[in-house]
Amino acid sequence: VVWLRLSMAKFGVTTPMVSIVLSVFMAGLGLGSWAGGRFIRRFDASAASVPLWLYGMLELLIGISGVAVPPILDVGYGLLRDAGRGLAWASSLYYLASGAWITLALLPWCTAMGATFPFAMAAIRKIARHESERTFSYLYLANLLGALLGTLVPTIVLIELYGFRGTLHIATALNVTLAAMVFLLSSTLSKTAASQTPSPRVSVQPSGSLGTGVELLALLFTTGLCSMAMEVIWIRQFTVYLGSVVYAFAAILALYLSANYIGSS
Repeated sequence: VVWLRLSMAKFGVTTPMVSIVLSVFMAGLGLGSWAGGRFIRRFDASAASVPLWLYGMLELLIGISGVAVPPILDVGYGLLRDAGRGLAWASSLYYLASGAWITLALLPWCTAMGATFPFAMAAIRKIARHESERTFSYLYLANLLGALLGTLVPTIVLIELYGFRGTLHIATALNVTLAAMVFLLSSTLSKTAASQTPSPRVSVQPSGSLGTGVELLALLFTTGLCSMAMEVIWIRQFTVYLGSVVYAFAAILALYLSANYIGSS
């Protein structure tokens, strides 16, 4: 939410800017989930404390974004302002240039956010053992609920009280606190790791009646494509009545996450 408002403050309060920031955010989550899943497989034989420790390191890295993103966006704004004097505002080239800089500023941190899922699941598979498949649902629901609060609380309360940078500093403090809690849990688990036998790796084979895994992924891809496309359209429609694309975005996103939570439950 704060990154979107900072990007709009620098590059324009427009619906395409909402699409750019949202696309970069989702791209980072997807890239991080894929890359993190491949990376964490190297630690299949390790104790649960290892993926937890790595998860804590990710949270520290995400926390750095709270102080790193604003100056990066400031630099991009200055470069685009000075080097693009002949560039028409809101043109395709303008959005291409600003979108490229927003990608540079946000994608690394969003990728780290996406990697938290496979890292957390790697630890859950070792801790919960045979309950890991069901536990993923709770992990996803907890993440959705946190995202819902992360959408509403900054928009309604924190930004109004502490501004953009103050809100980001609060987020940084929460990430550092979370990392400390994860490190503590990792240390506790490592003390009992010697007495535990490694849990078998859980693999889910698709049923023949449901088609191949590629077909299922294609269906999920289409679901994501349609749902996010509709969300962008809803934001543009709702902005006409609310008068502010920022609050329209927050309201639609909050409703979207709430409905996802209910549907997943």
